Amino acid sequence: MNFKSISILVLATLLFASCKKEAETQAPVGVANPQIIQPQTQELTPRDPNAKMAVMHFSKLEHDFGTINPDDVVETTFTFTNNGEADLVISKAAGSCGCTVPDYPKNPIAPGQKADIKVSFSPKGKAGMQNKTVTLTTNTEAGFETLTVKANIVK
Repeated sequence: MNFKSISILVLATLLFASCKKEAETQAPVGVANPQIIQPQTQELTPRDPNAKMAVMHFSKLEHDFGTINPDDVVETTFTFTNNGEADLVISKAAGSCGCTVPDYPKNPIAPGQKADIKVSFSPKGKAGMQNKTVTLTTNTEAGFETLTVKANIVK
């Protein structure tokens, strides 16, 4: 064998070995790898059971706009009260798609205070029954709250 043949053989062996090692670290298709898929069951920093928490109480969690035209932009307001013992902070509000846009309070809401979240829905380019959500990232015990808007778009 000449030098060129030996080089090709060594290179092929290295490539095969590196692919084999990578394949061993990945779970086969359709088989769960508990180290990768399973979520952690313990919190990294335990929550103080005596800590004061914010609690969001909504007058409604869902709004049905009914039947609307594709050119209608509709809006609803979700009113809530902080029934907790700590200031409520909404750090983020995100619609499930770009057609659902929330407008939420950026300042803390004191215990006992009410506030509003306005949600607008633009059905342009959509048809039929639509079910969209707004997820609020909060300092409540769950860490998030979910609101839903529905509409039936007809042409």
